[in-house]
Amino acid sequence: MNKNELVKAIADKANLKVSDTEKLVNSFIDTVSGELKRKGKVTLVGFGTFGISHRKQRIGVNPKTGEKLTIKAKDVPVFKPGKALKESIK
Repeated sequence: MNKNELVKAIADKANLKVSDTEKLVNSFIDTVSGELKRKGKVTLVGFGTFGISHRKQRIGVNPKTGEKLTIKAKDVPVFKPGKALKESIK
């Protein structure tokens, strides 16, 4: 399911206009992204938690040349599913 399909499904389920639902989905994405930029987290009880994980600097290998290279440390977004979400897909 892509973003447009998600918007349409939510609009149909909630009996809302697609344009209003698209604004809502975009606002949700912007809000979560903004919180993650501030190194925060967003927890939706039962659904899951959006957060940031720090990856340390490490040594990698270029598969084409075999040359070793340094991969810089960085923060990456992560999602940890909640208990209710895990149980709903069993």
